[in-house]
Amino acid sequence: MHLSILYDLLMRLPLLVWASFCALRQFAGLLQYTNVTAMDFISGVHVTMRLTTITFMLLLAGVVALRARPSAKASGLEPRISALAGSFLMYGVVLFPRPELSLSLEMVSTTLILVGTAGAALTLYQLGRSFSIMAESRHLVISGPYRFVRHPLYLTEEIAIFGMFMQFASAWTALVMTVQFAFQLRRIHNEEAVLTANFPEYAAYQQNTARLLPGIY
Repeated sequence: MHLSILYDLLMRLPLLVWASFCALRQFAGLLQYTNVTAMDFISGVHVTMRLTTITFMLLLAGVVALRARPSAKASGLEPRISALAGSFLMYGVVLFPRPELSLSLEMVSTTLILVGTAGAALTLYQLGRSFSIMAESRHLVISGPYRFVRHPLYLTEEIAIFGMFMQFASAWTALVMTVQFAFQLRRIHNEEAVLTANFPEYAAYQQNTARLLPGIY
């Protein structure tokens, strides 16, 4: 039992450090941006996007630190690989060249990132101590945005990811995004298997709630 508790605490540490580091980097970038940029509508949207990202990262650090211990988890290596690849693979696009975008495309990209990150932050707040990167079960959350779709966090993350993709669009980054989304779909399958096995009421919830897009999927 003590080894299980120690393992759970150690598994929180990398994500906690990463989320805190990202929040600090975003905050430092925001300070630098506001010091050298005259404020107008476009820069205001950019500042709002950064503030939303900082909020999401701080929420992520908080729920990771305070989350409950899992009551069950998927076994094997594949669910863990899928979870990590689905969560972090897309960040690799920043290693690719960034093409020049028109002002309109830049605004669309920024707006998608803003909307997706804000939605992810609200969903993360709703999840609270039930949040997990891996396919695990803690408490069944079916309120808030979960009334409309079974995986609102993945939906909002993909909205933000598409906005980020627009800023590095190429055949290679499109391939990265496709692979990342495939891992997300596999991640959804793994999570739903764990939730179905541990919450009898989840089957009825599945039948009455769309996976990602109401009326479509």
